[in-house]
Amino acid sequence: MIKPDSIVEIWVYLSGSPLIALFITLVAYQIGLWAYQKAKQNPLVNPVAIAVILVASFIELIDMPYETYFQGAQFIHFLLGSATVALAIPIYRGISSLKNRVIPLMAALFMGGAISIASGVGISTLFGADTNIIGAFYSKSVTAPIAMGIAERMGTSPTLTAIFAVCTGILGAILAPYVLNLLRIKPWWQRGFPIGVASHGIGASRAFSINTEAGTYASLAMGLHGITGSIAIPLIYKLFN
Repeated sequence: MIKPDSIVEIWVYLSGSPLIALFITLVAYQIGLWAYQKAKQNPLVNPVAIAVILVASFIELIDMPYETYFQGAQFIHFLLGSATVALAIPIYRGISSLKNRVIPLMAALFMGGAISIASGVGISTLFGADTNIIGAFYSKSVTAPIAMGIAERMGTSPTLTAIFAVCTGILGAILAPYVLNLLRIKPWWQRGFPIGVASHGIGASRAFSINTEAGTYASLAMGLHGITGSIAIPLIYKLFN
């Protein structure tokens, strides 16, 4: 039988190890995914949102510095780069299905990107936010790894940009079904594409869990938005700053 003192010693050792951060992250996401499935894929029960809350609460509870947490969780952070490169796959698979939909989809892409920047920057400026916060809002709707790269090029905070990008994705995945239902948009390709433009990876994951066509168009939108955003956003930022 393991003595209580031994359990305490093991916990003290593990709490000081960066690997526990990876364990915490994976367990938190599994709990979120389990809750999402139990709720019959209710958009309000978003697995990423649940995982973020659980991880933040736990590392606060055990008083783990963020630097220690990141040392263990950086493997997942590293995979963001691979996920970005993998965007080529849905773009390749979906490009042939565009056909006569190119014009409306490209219009939705550019309008969605422009409104995302204008609303984020405009509202933060109106409320007198710090320049670092305003700068981070320029690329918040582009998928997180690309957004962080854009932020570095513009000289703004990649960390704040990543936070806003994740929050945008979570809110988009939660609210998009209700907004699309309110607008009575029923074709899956029309539902998936705006979700990919507005809420990138998290939204695309949500779309795939509902319908394959919606997920394909969401992934296509996310990839195209990432490509156009990486070119256009730094130019827009220089134009207004």
